[in-house]
Amino acid sequence: MEVDAAKLIGAGLAVVGLGGVGAGIGNIFASMIASGARNPAAIPAVQTFMWIGFALVEAVALYALLIALLLLFVF
Repeated sequence: MEVDAAKLIGAGLAVVGLGGVGAGIGNIFASMIASGARNPAAIPAVQTFMWIGFALVEAVALYALLIALLLLFVF
């Protein structure tokens, strides 16, 4: 196998996790909307945890993108 083909396959495998990230972000905000609709008084308490969860899930996406770009352009 050529090295360029292996780079492309590796980068493609590295970004497979972005599908899970999209589902995770959707789940976080859907849960926030549902909990806010059930108890509007609890929104300030839940919102902090929502943003923390969003940041952690988004970090996974950035790490996957970083690995894919490293595989494509550095190695």
